Amino acid sequence: ADTPLAEKIGRSALKLLEVVPGVTVWDLVVGRDWGGEDINQIGRQPPLSSNKARTHFPILRELTKVPYDRMLFFDDCQWGDHCGMVEASCKEPESGRGPTTVRTPYGLGREEWAEGLSKYAKAIKKELNVE
Repeated sequence: ADTPLAEKIGRSALKLLEVVPGVTVWDLVVGRDWGGEDINQIGRQPPLSSNKARTHFPILRELTKVPYDRMLFFDDCQWGDHCGMVEASCKEPESGRGPTTVRTPYGLGREEWAEGLSKYAKAIKKELNVE
């Protein structure tokens, strides 16, 4: 989302997309988990930039207290590798790991979602030495 209008559309989409009937992504992320505070990092308007590793992720980590190595990131960018930038730059000192990432240049569908969950589970199992 590189304009204020695109950011507004992105937030509106989160308010429409249902995780289960009657419960939207917005309901979960903003309403349930963060007490009504909009922690979504959408767009490129200051303090955000086009480099998600430099702005979006550090801000998310600070606001949520979720370590980088416990994050799952899907990105649909077709002209740059935000996933690679985030993996390389946003690492936890203790584990040396960053967010699990999945590039989704054609959008996020069931297959991409399953791939992300599988990659995340694999990374956690490796960290915990669990088969």
